[in-house]
Amino acid sequence: MRAVHVPSTDPGAYGFCHRVRVRFAETDAMGVVHHAAYLPYLEEARVAFLRAAGHPYDAVRGAGVELPVAEVSVRYLRPLRFDDEVDVHLELARVTRASFEIGYLLTAGGVPCATAVTLHAVTRADGRPVRCPAWLIDLAAG
Repeated sequence: MRAVHVPSTDPGAYGFCHRVRVRFAETDAMGVVHHAAYLPYLEEARVAFLRAAGHPYDAVRGAGVELPVAEVSVRYLRPLRFDDEVDVHLELARVTRASFEIGYLLTAGGVPCATAVTLHAVTRADGRPVRCPAWLIDLAAG
């Protein structure tokens, strides 16, 4: 599986936004958010998106479905710094039979700072692939 979605740098292209604030512990010696700290921002936005869509992650898992990240790609455009308020814009980009992609745009003060894509498998708890739930396909359709 390869992520193929190219996220937009236009916040208007996204249907969901979640705000996070950069913590001091997430910055490096240069005062810039460490590259690995972006992944929890994406995860927090994904969980908030599912909750807002009426499918909180614990209920998804309770239904026997897991949504593990199979691949992630981040493109860093401008540095994020301590105490920045970061808007993580999110769109469900592409759904196949047993996987889906999410595109992200991270902005601070309205300025694009990073784009990202996560590719997710849809599995049972034992890791075996299953079909995407109908509600996920419906979300992707709009």
